[in-house]
Amino acid sequence: MIKLSDYSTRAPKSFVKEETKKKTAALTEKLEELVTKLHASKKYGLLIVFQGMDTSGKDGASRKVFSQCSPSMVNAYPFKKPTEIEFAHDFLWRAHKIAPAKGQVAIFTRSHYEDILIQRVHNWIDKDMVAQRMDAINQFESLLNHHNKTVILKFYMHISKEKQLEKLQERKDVLRKNWKHNDGDWKERNHWDEYMKAYEYALNESIIPWHIAPVDQRWYRDYFITNTIVKALQFLDLEYPSLVTDHV
Repeated sequence: MIKLSDYSTRAPKSFVKEETKKKTAALTEKLEELVTKLHASKKYGLLIVFQGMDTSGKDGASRKVFSQCSPSMVNAYPFKKPTEIEFAHDFLWRAHKIAPAKGQVAIFTRSHYEDILIQRVHNWIDKDMVAQRMDAINQFESLLNHHNKTVILKFYMHISKEKQLEKLQERKDVLRKNWKHNDGDWKERNHWDEYMKAYEYALNESIIPWHIAPVDQRWYRDYFITNTIVKALQFLDLEYPSLVTDHV
């Protein structure tokens, strides 16, 4: 049973910042090679889910972890408030249409889990609907994983309430970050405890497990996520396809 209060939001004490950043740099190069093989072989797709509270570094992780990869192989999708067309469909429609094809990487910054998080916290849906949607999410991810060979790696971006306050204030105080400021983020912070319960429900009810990424220190966040993805891809039989020529 996952309880988020049992997990640290910081790096283990054995990790040194500068040494870890060097390891991350090497891992991003390994990841580029693995993603290129994945793209060339077209045997698997890769879905990365970054889910977490405001300021937990979802966009930053996307940018840092895949910094060496070709943009033609990686697509990032931010999950914002559903459009009118998206509202007219089932809640998974917008996720399914952007799920990765074989040979592609899709990054969800926020994701289909929004529909059992913010909607639950604000009581826009009841507990029965939450359970129904959780079941649908598990079936959706199983479909991608088992029927289309999509590797799904989900990261809960584990930030402390204190670090979030610091980051929210930076958006008000630092000119180059002003564009990120949103009054709504401060209002959502007031529901912190309710969000933790909602996240714990999602983490515990998911069939495909989550990785809880400590993100208070961005340098360790980048290492943790990159290392996890590299290890997962190294287990696959990723090879460049052989040259095929026409025989005369």
